Formats: sequence, C-alpha cells, structure tokens
Amino acid sequence: MRYPGTVLQESWAAETPLRGDVNDLAALVGAGGVCVLSGAGMSTDSGIPDYRGPSSAARKHTPMTYEAFVHDPAARHRYWARSHVGWPQIGRARPNPAHEAVAALQRCGLVTDVITQNVDGLHQAGGATDVVELHGALSRVVCLACRAESDRAAVQAELTRVNPQFDAAVAGLRDTQVNPDGDVELPPELEDAFTMVDCPACGAGPLKPDVVFFGESVPRPRVETCFRRVEQARALVVLGSSLAVMSGLRFARAAARAGTPVAVVTAGPSRADDLADVRLSSPLGEVLPALVSALRA
Repeated sequence: MRYPGTVLQESWAAETPLRGDVNDLAALVGAGGVCVLSGAGMSTDSGIPDYRGPSSAARKHTPMTYEAFVHDPAARHRYWARSHVGWPQIGRARPNPAHEAVAALQRCGLVTDVITQNVDGLHQAGGATDVVELHGALSRVVCLACRAESDRAAVQAELTRVNPQFDAAVAGLRDTQVNPDGDVELPPELEDAFTMVDCPACGAGPLKPDVVFFGESVPRPRVETCFRRVEQARALVVLGSSLAVMSGLRFARAAARAGTPVAVVTAGPSRADDLADVRLSSPLGEVLPALVSALRA
C-alpha cells in the first residue's frame, strides 16, 4: 500500500550513482526550509518490510488492488482475514532512530514539512508533527457506504471477539510473516473460516482501511497540499524511497524543475537519482542520527 498507482518501468534499477557525503547532506539541511519526503525504508528498522528495498528480496507478495477490494467480495474477505492476522505486528511497531532524527530536525526548525508515503504512523509516534500521510493510515478504517471512520484498534478488537476459533487456528501456524501492506499469507481454508464484521455506525459497510490501495488515486486536496509544501521548501530530502511510482516521484520532479536542491538517501536505486544534488545509500538509522549530531556540533 505504500506504492499505489502505476509502477514505472524498472530499467532504471541499475547501479546507484552516489554523490556527496553526510557533510554535504548537513550543509543542505543546515540551511533550513527542508521538506522531507519519506518512504518504506524509514520503517524497515521498526520491523515493517518494504516492497522494493533489500528487505523485500525474498517476498513474492502481490498487494491488494483498489479494483479488487471494492468490486470482489471474496478478495475483500481474503484481505481482511490476512490483515487481521498481520495488524498486531504493525500496531506494535515503534519508531526507530531515523524517525526520531527527523522529529529532532523538525523541532530545531530545520525541517519545516514532513510528507510520508508510509501508512504506519511512525513519524508521529517518533515526535514529528503536522505530517501529511500521502497514502493514508492503517490505524483508521472507513465505511465505503456511510463514510464513517473507525479506529483500527476497535475494529481489531471486534474481529478478535467474533473469530476465536480462527485466531486459535492461526496461532498454530509456523510462518505468519507480515507482508509490506500489513497482511500475511494464509491457507485458503483459514481465509474461508474468517468472519468479517459490519460497519459499527451504519451496520452495513463494507469497511476499508483508510489507505490508498494500488490503482487508487490519492485525494486531490492532499496532493495539492504536498505540492504547496514542496514549492515552499528550500530543499527536498527524500528518505527511504525508491520513488518507483509517480505518486511520490512527481514531487521530486517538481522540486528539480523549480531549481530546488534535492537529496536522496535510500538503499538501492531511486527513480530520482538523476535529480539528486546529494545521493547517499547509507542506512537511515545511522546517517540521520549522525546528521543530527553534526548539525548540533
């Protein structure tokens, strides 16, 4: 769910052209007015895998699409069964040093805006404020019939109440490795045994996590907010994202067109590598705390 939209051709995924070091990044960030655009690489140290980074190498999971979720009841049922099992790991995830470093840079006035493609809420848990969640948040659930919002923890508790035998059977599985969009692979017979609940507000539904699925459009007002923040920034710093789809890449391209300096810090290649004035491949949990220390020195 972190990369909705049309995936770009990956012929760009070659050797990463590195430019500069932590000192160059410090010079860019130290001038202030920084807009951070973060991706899944921010959260891998918190135990949440990504789709295209190093932690995804052994995964062959195909994420749920918006079309399937909305129009295929069986696919929707399957999603909720898998998500019910995977949510506890997402809910227990805690911010890592990279999240805390971004919050520290925001508190000292160098980072003015944070836009995240992630749906895990870890930027806010790490102390960041006024975060634009480009792709929504897994902690919220929305009814597609009445549009009422619910807290995911409350929905999860109700699902647990009505699925005692399902949960007991899942507990006996040997491998329930969580996928990047917060679900797990389950045997078909277990998926069939799962019971879904209705909307607590209207009693109908269907319920959908308040996130942007693959193939779904980000709400236009949210996109416009992000463009304004990028336009007002003195520099754009991309953290932990390959920007492999246009949903995030468009902001890096807008910054480059405006002559705004762009820094990219992520493992592996990025679609914005040719736009970056500073390009590092260092682990975010190391480079961002080092950046904070350098700027405080």
